[in-house]
Amino acid sequence: MKTLTLVSLGALALAMAACSPGEEPADEMAPPPPQETAPIAGDTEAAEPGESETASTMADEPAGELQLIKLDCGTIEVSDLDIFSVEGDYAGQTDTFTDTCWLVRHPEGDLLWDLGLPGELVEDGEQTQDVFTVSLEKTIADQLLEMGLGMDDIELVAISHSHFDHVGQASDIDPSTTWLVNETEYGFMFPEAGSESEEGDGQAESQFPAFEALERQTIGDNYDVFGDGSVIIMETPGHTPGHASLLVNLPETGPVLLTGDLYHREESREGRRVPSFNSDIEATRASMEAFEARADELGAMVIIQHEPADTEDLPDVMR
Repeated sequence: MKTLTLVSLGALALAMAACSPGEEPADEMAPPPPQETAPIAGDTEAAEPGESETASTMADEPAGELQLIKLDCGTIEVSDLDIFSVEGDYAGQTDTFTDTCWLVRHPEGDLLWDLGLPGELVEDGEQTQDVFTVSLEKTIADQLLEMGLGMDDIELVAISHSHFDHVGQASDIDPSTTWLVNETEYGFMFPEAGSESEEGDGQAESQFPAFEALERQTIGDNYDVFGDGSVIIMETPGHTPGHASLLVNLPETGPVLLTGDLYHREESREGRRVPSFNSDIEATRASMEAFEARADELGAMVIIQHEPADTEDLPDVMR
C-alpha cells in the first residue's frame, strides 16, 4: 500500500478534527446575493487556452460546441453517516457515494473540474479507514485516453475544494495546465502564502505540491471562464473557506449546476444538512440559500456530485 494513498485517505479525519462548527461566519466568506441577470465575469480574465497537438477521436480541436462529460473518479462507501449531519440525523445509517469529476469541452479549450480519489487506488485496490472505504477503477488520464485526449490537452483545471477526494489525481495534471483558484481556497491550502484565509488544516497535503507546479490564476466570484457566460465558477464558501460550485450553460440541456460538496446527497439538499467536517456551518447554510436562489432563477438542472441518483443515468456527453 502506497504512502500517498494512506495520507490522502487519512486526511479527512484531520479535516474533521480541525473544523470549528460553532464559529460565526467571517464576513468575507458570506456568499453574494443571487444575480438578477445572467452570470457575470469575475475581476480577472481567463488565461488564453493553449493549443492541443494530440489527435482526438471526439474532435481534432477543442469541441465545436459546449459539452459536459462526467468522469468516474471513484466510489466512497460510508459505514456510518453520522458525520454528514451536525444534527445527528444520519447516525447509524450507511450509504455509497459516487465521486465524479467533469470535463467541460468548449470551443476555446477544455476545463477539468475536480480531480477525484488518488490514482494509486487502481493498483492498490479498495482501502478502508475509519468509516470510509474508497476504491477507483480507472484514472482520469485513462478515461481521457479513451476519448482520444491526453492530459496535455487540458488547458484549465479547477477544483470545488481541497478535500482528498477532489484533489487525488493532481500529480497527473500536465505542468502546462493553468489552475484556476480563488484566493481564499489557495490560502486554505497554503497558509504560508499569507492569504487572508484562515489557516489550513493539512488535509490532502500529499497532493498539494502538484498544484504548485502549475501556472496559477487567481479568480474572483462568478468567474466567467471563457468570457462568454457559458461556464461560471461560483463561490459557495463554508464547507471549506473557498469552496466553489460550477455553472455550465449548455446549449441543449440548459443551465447545469455542479454542487461540489455543498451537498453530499439528495437528503442533504432537501433538509439543508451540513456535515460536521466543515469550516463554517453558517456560511455553508448561507451558500446553500444563495445557490438555490440561483438555481431557481436559472431553472437549472442541479447535479449533486456525490449522489448516484443524480449521476448514474446521465448521457455520455451532455450538450
